[in-house]
Amino acid sequence: MSEPVGSAAPNPHEDVKQPERPKLLQVLGPGLITGASDDDPSGIATYSQAGAQFGFGLAWVMLFSWPLMCAIQEISARIGRVTGRGIAGNLKKHYPNPVVYSVVTLLVVANVINIGADLGAMGAGLKLLIGGPQLLYVALFGLVTVLLEVFSRYSRYVSILKWLTLSLFAYVGVAFVVHMPWLTVAKALVIPQITFTPAYMTVVVAILGTTISPYLFFWQAEEEVEEVKERPDAKPLERAPEQAREEFRRIRIDTYVGMGISNAVALFIILTTAATLHAHGITEIQTSSQAAEALKPIAGSFAFVIFAIGIIGTGMLALPVLAGSSAYALGETFGWHVGLARRPGRAKAFYATIAIATGLGVLLNYSPIDPIKALFWSAVINGVVAVPVMALMMHLSSHKPAMGDFQLGRGLKTVGWLATAVMAAAAVGLFATWGK
Repeated sequence: MSEPVGSAAPNPHEDVKQPERPKLLQVLGPGLITGASDDDPSGIATYSQAGAQFGFGLAWVMLFSWPLMCAIQEISARIGRVTGRGIAGNLKKHYPNPVVYSVVTLLVVANVINIGADLGAMGAGLKLLIGGPQLLYVALFGLVTVLLEVFSRYSRYVSILKWLTLSLFAYVGVAFVVHMPWLTVAKALVIPQITFTPAYMTVVVAILGTTISPYLFFWQAEEEVEEVKERPDAKPLERAPEQAREEFRRIRIDTYVGMGISNAVALFIILTTAATLHAHGITEIQTSSQAAEALKPIAGSFAFVIFAIGIIGTGMLALPVLAGSSAYALGETFGWHVGLARRPGRAKAFYATIAIATGLGVLLNYSPIDPIKALFWSAVINGVVAVPVMALMMHLSSHKPAMGDFQLGRGLKTVGWLATAVMAAAAVGLFATWGK
């Protein structure tokens, strides 16, 4: 039977659906959210102090730390994606209980203090914008984040967190509002002017401790585990090795973009405070809200408002990561049902930990504890905890019983150990400059 006149010749590929490359926003997820949460209000305070105290002299640290941060976060993600377990779950399986309990306890303590400091900064930021009772705002921010984390569907909640990352660009905007000597900035980025003074080294240590923090390792690994649970076609790579190539590619893009945005925003905060506060002789900034308030008479109301709104937005992003990483770590350590994708009734202890950690952070703001000192101790604990956690992760990711055929390659292993050595040196430097 002949073809009808005028009909097109059949295309043998017409009924075959061609594979589509995932769009960038689909690729970005755990790495983007993890990187963005690193620029929390406590981090903003650290970067603001760096810019106010030393001008552009510490801008180079953000370029130096980016590949180190990328490597350790990619390793965290790989551990979760390959094994189907988070950092704590893998530590429990392969290391003695005292090691696991010590690491997890220090992580949770540091996270609770960090939550308290972030909530205090958010409350202060909103008070700067609209006035009113700061402590009430602290409690409301804590309540809202707990309700969202406990009662939102996982996919919807992740979408909310992705949109909150846009708040980071407030700090990029501020840098273009103020006068910026870009030639001086470029020189500071490529020619470090290092001074081996206690004050300088302490701020370098603070920046590294803020940028490479243990809670970020735990969160990104666990979010890879959540992705496996949420996607019906996904399995841990130890059970589905054929997915490895595409998944490692996705993880790398997600992580490098997420950490790139994180460090770029931190760099812009340093540049903004250097070009405004440091240039006008204001060198002592202890909190992010102080940085916002100090900008107002120098850079104008618009810069002040953007900076203050950014504090609130980044806080809303960081709080669930801090509380969630604590709950994941405790849950895997003690064998609870864990996961933001689970209904509250199916993971009661997990969600109770999120609520309790956030509640304790709220209560810290009602206590006589000095939030600045609390933040200092949080940085100390994070700096101390990061080194053994990173060393354990490096060993774990090259351990065949844990990673099977997906042990780290030479390049990633080298940069990962370099990051661990830098953090160890930073911890030593912290104690060496203590009290000076």
